[in-house]
Amino acid sequence: MAKVNVPRPAEMPFLDHLEELRWRVLWSLLAVIVCSIGGYLLVQHMRVMQLLIEPIQPFLNGGKLKYLSPTDPFFLTLKLALATGLVLASPIVIYQIWSFLAPALMPSERRVIVPSLYLGVVLFIVGVVMAYELVLPMTLRFTMNFQTDFLEQNIVVGPYMSMVMRLLLGFGIVFELPVVILILSAMGLVTPQFLASKRRHAIVGITALASVLTPGDVITVTVMMMLPLILLYELSIFLSRLVVRRRENLAAAPAD
Repeated sequence: MAKVNVPRPAEMPFLDHLEELRWRVLWSLLAVIVCSIGGYLLVQHMRVMQLLIEPIQPFLNGGKLKYLSPTDPFFLTLKLALATGLVLASPIVIYQIWSFLAPALMPSERRVIVPSLYLGVVLFIVGVVMAYELVLPMTLRFTMNFQTDFLEQNIVVGPYMSMVMRLLLGFGIVFELPVVILILSAMGLVTPQFLASKRRHAIVGITALASVLTPGDVITVTVMMMLPLILLYELSIFLSRLVVRRRENLAAAPAD
């Protein structure tokens, strides 16, 4: 049977590529600025900071988090506003990146990558929610009850918020593993056979990553991080098989 030869889109001149890239970057920066202004309003009126402080409230014995400089609350609010703005602007930034790269992709690759972007949003939200609802409270229970006979707590808001944001974003980014594997498989850069052969190496890496992201009890917090990552890796192998099988079926289909 004859193979279907799908022609690549016509190439754009290099200077036109640079001009388009410039406008894509400008629109992305404008989206980040506008969304950061909206993020500032959300932080001020939607109790974003209070929401992030809430998990540690039971360990403060009725007290409040401390700050060391008169400008700390203001700059901390700006940092939260910028982080919120980046999250709000991410769909626009992803759209700009996709619009720039899509003309260079084949239709079969676009049909795989577009749904994977929606999947990535869902997985990111799941990772952040899991970190906030499960991992962060367990981490605080372990760390706040460690060496309490010799040390007295004096929690500063800046380092605490940095720890919380690293944990939430770390889980959200790590949960993007199936999306990355799906896109790499669609582009032919990885195969399910390669992923399956590296399963043991992946488990070792997942264990190390879980130990770094979750500074808590190995039996509870770290294992809770490891299990979803292992399941996500297996899901990545399954999605990669689907992509490769679809590409092989398209290549073996008879020409019209």
